Amino acid sequence: MQKKIQIKIPVSGSANEQLVKSHLAKEAGCSEKNITGYNLIKRSLDARSKFPQVLLTATVFINEPFHPRVLFQQTRQDVSRANKSVIIIGAGPAGLFAALSLIRSGLRPIILERGKDIRARRRDIARLNKEGIIHPESNYCFGEGGAGTYSDGKLYTRSNKRGNIHRILDLFVRFGAEENILYEAHPHIGTNKLPGIIGAMRDFIIECGGEIHFNKKMTGWSEYRGKITEVQTADGDRLRADAVILATGHSARDIFRMLDQNKKEIQAKPFALGIRVEHPQELINSIQYHYESEADSRTPNLPAASYQLVHTENNRSVFSFCMCPGGIIAPAATNEGEIVVNGWSPSKRNNPFANSGIVVNVEEKDWQAWSKYGPLAAMYFQSSIEQKAFAMGGGYFKAPAQRMTDFVKGIISTTLPPCSYTPGLKSADVPSVFPKSISQSLQRAFLSFGLKMNGYFTQEAVIVATESRTSSPVRIPRDDKTLAHPQIINLFPCGEGAGYAGGIMSAAMDGERVAEKIAEIFSSKPTIHVNA
Repeated sequence: MQKKIQIKIPVSGSANEQLVKSHLAKEAGCSEKNITGYNLIKRSLDARSKFPQVLLTATVFINEPFHPRVLFQQTRQDVSRANKSVIIIGAGPAGLFAALSLIRSGLRPIILERGKDIRARRRDIARLNKEGIIHPESNYCFGEGGAGTYSDGKLYTRSNKRGNIHRILDLFVRFGAEENILYEAHPHIGTNKLPGIIGAMRDFIIECGGEIHFNKKMTGWSEYRGKITEVQTADGDRLRADAVILATGHSARDIFRMLDQNKKEIQAKPFALGIRVEHPQELINSIQYHYESEADSRTPNLPAASYQLVHTENNRSVFSFCMCPGGIIAPAATNEGEIVVNGWSPSKRNNPFANSGIVVNVEEKDWQAWSKYGPLAAMYFQSSIEQKAFAMGGGYFKAPAQRMTDFVKGIISTTLPPCSYTPGLKSADVPSVFPKSISQSLQRAFLSFGLKMNGYFTQEAVIVATESRTSSPVRIPRDDKTLAHPQIINLFPCGEGAGYAGGIMSAAMDGERVAEKIAEIFSSKPTIHVNA
């Protein structure tokens, strides 16, 4: 017999298999010897009481042979001579998972990535952090793995209807992620481990006959009768394929401009804008776990605490975004002259700081001053905020910053607390970076958050501007049935940059969805091949 059982267990014993088995047997009303094994379905932390507990949900095998969890298997197959090929612009999660799906359908993926491979990209990121020098094609946003590779690796999504969440997680495990991502309530790989997983995906795609080209930036395309016939790149190459997946990420502004210049329909899209706030992790732990000192006997085995906050006022929502316990604030700009910050955590989440984006929903009324740019108005508004922050920081990607209490009072801080942002901070009037309505919403939200989390509103916390790349400011439309652009029948906008995803998981699922649709179209309409 198999039985689904939920138990609560002290945090200190949650890793003890014998203790877990004992609790499961008690809940099942049987002897431990009758349990042949169990598979965890979900693990979460309940920290609402003074003594936090772990909630475990498991499929328990009673008086029958135990069957370990069976993962989805991506089998190797040679697509090097497939009669259909698909160019994928971008090697982020949408592009990579689209490629894996195409291989399963017997189609050959050709990935063009404007940035560098994982190893070379790491060197450029280190230079940005240490010297304040940016490579416009190799940074936290551009390069193998996309923006998610060096910004945390959170795998939580609410997009249950967008695709097969379990298959995406299984594939991450197949390429090197730890199995706990399959049952953690908020799965997280860690920036230190993601590069190896992405590299394994790349090797697999190549072994199957797919192609991945780095430093290969798309600069244009040719069309014939509503189809792309070839893609042109900055190094002069001209590549042909039967379809093109556009999976360029939320920061590929040149792609948005290219579409607009070629009179292809795009739309300005609401996004969220704000700052990163950083606290000492121990302070967040003490608030969330209800203890007064690190020596508290209840603290062993507790993970670095996180939080989720929201405040609504005057029809504006202010909320925490991409909270990184035990994390680091990183410079996520893609060009000189702009400040963008993001957060990430290593797999152990053992850094001394906790950071989170605190952002405000941006609406059409906020970018009216840029309406002359038409569908690019929201993008130019976003860019103007980033440029203002850069000027305020004084160059070399130093970020304007303020103590939280001073930010709310509108006072420039005379000193700043320690911070994980390695390019450095400059004390500044951060609210003036934003339109007044946005800065006021942020200021009032921090007061509200302080009431919800006693101790959160403190001068020990530092505000760092700007968190502006929460999502794409542009949507690239696509047909509901074919998923192709309404004006180009073999161009398939995809993922976060096209406005159809908001993180690693949803981007990966959208990549699969588009690839599956292309395979369906090819199988039902074999004449879709590109005209010579």
